[in-house]
Amino acid sequence: MSYIIEMRKHIGHAPMLSAGATVIVLKDNQILLNLRSDTNTWGIPGGALELSETLEQTAARELREETNLTAESYTLLHLFSGPDFYFKYPNGDELYSVVALYLAKGVSGELQITDGESSKLAYFRKDQLPILESRAGKIIEWLIENNI
Repeated sequence: MSYIIEMRKHIGHAPMLSAGATVIVLKDNQILLNLRSDTNTWGIPGGALELSETLEQTAARELREETNLTAESYTLLHLFSGPDFYFKYPNGDELYSVVALYLAKGVSGELQITDGESSKLAYFRKDQLPILESRAGKIIEWLIENNI
């Protein structure tokens, strides 16, 4: 059972802290995004750390679960936190995220939706981005500022 789901049983919708990992997949100078089924905005594949996982293991699991892709290696790019990474979900759950951003290298597999968290997967040029979920927007802004 998901750690976040288990904690929500005890605290309801109250704000909570969550650590997790987000994975950048680049192909032909485009970034892979997922259309989130909960907010109908585009995000970056990733999710919450589970008990006993490392952040890199979380990155690998989330990439596989959300896109059916795997990577040979993951490079830690940055750690994000603070008020820009507060999010209120449509169901009322409040979350302050600590996000480890990884770059996937040696990506393989057939791109496909494998869970209920996304309704679409697509690659976008950084100058032609769709409407982004707020945390994804901050991460991509950082990527652009740092020429990644």
